Amino acid sequence: MSAPARPAAPSRLSINQATIKYANLADALRITAAAGVEAIGLWREPVAEVGLAEAVRMVADSGLRVSSLCRGGFFTVPEGPERRAALDENRRAIEETAALAAAGATGSAAVLVLVAGGLPAGSTDLIGARGRVADALAELEPDARAAGVTLAIEPLHPMYAADRAVVSTLGQAIDLAEPFPASSVGVVVDTFHIWWDPQVLDQIARAGAAGRIASYQVCDFLTPIPADALLARGMMGDGHVDFDSLTAAVGATGYAGDVEVEIFNAEIWAADPVEVVERTVRAFERSIPLRAVPV
Repeated sequence: MSAPARPAAPSRLSINQATIKYANLADALRITAAAGVEAIGLWREPVAEVGLAEAVRMVADSGLRVSSLCRGGFFTVPEGPERRAALDENRRAIEETAALAAAGATGSAAVLVLVAGGLPAGSTDLIGARGRVADALAELEPDARAAGVTLAIEPLHPMYAADRAVVSTLGQAIDLAEPFPASSVGVVVDTFHIWWDPQVLDQIARAGAAGRIASYQVCDFLTPIPADALLARGMMGDGHVDFDSLTAAVGATGYAGDVEVEIFNAEIWAADPVEVVERTVRAFERSIPLRAVPV
C-alpha cells in the first residue's frame, strides 16, 4: 500500500527550526515533511544533540532540502584566545554546513548564516568591532570557498547592535561581502531586521545585481516590543512589515532559492509545533507573493 500523498504547500517555503524551537531534529524533520513543506533551515544546536553523522543520515532520510544552517559569526572580540576559538568554531560550522547540504534533497543550499556579534564587554568601539568582522571574513572565506559554502552575513535590527550584531543594515552587509566572490560570501535579507530601512529596496537590488542574496527570511515585526526584544517576531500578517514590496524586490533580482520563515516568539514556541507549521503554511500563502518553483 502506497504512503498517503503529502498535502500541498508553497514549493519554496522553508521552515526554519527556530520557528518550532522546542522540537528536536527528528521531530522538526518529520513535522515539516508531513505538512508538505519541502525545505528546512537547520540550527547547529539540534544537530549537535544527535551528532553530525546522525544528523546527516536523518536529513537524507527526510527527503527535505536544506535551505541554510544557523549560525556562525560572533567574532567581534579583539585578537586573543577567545577570538581564535570563535574562528575555529566557525570553521566547524562551515564543515557542518557542507555535510548537511550534501545530505539534503536536490536544491539544498550550502549557506551558513552569520550573526556578527555585538560589542565586546566594556567597549563602545563600534567601528573597531565592524572592522574585526571584516577581518574574520577574510580569514574564513578561503575555508568556505574550499568547502563550497556561502557565508551569509545577516544584518540585524539596530536594537541588537550592542549585544548581537554590529552589522545593522543590508548596505553594511553588502559592503563587508564585496571584497569576496559572491559564491563564498553573500547576505541574508530578513524582513524582521530590514523592513524599516529607507534604503532597503535599493540595497536589495544592489545585492541581487551582485548575486549576493544567499537567503531570504521572513517574519513580521510586532509591537509593543516584549521585554526580551529578541521575541518581537510574529507570524506574517500579524505586524507591520510590507511583505509585498520586499518580496517583489527580492523576486526582481532573480533570487530563486527557498524562503525561510524564522520566528522567535514565546507564544508560538509554546504551541503545538504541528499546528505552528500548519499556521505558517497558511500565513505564507496569504502574505508571501513568491510562489514559482525554481528552475
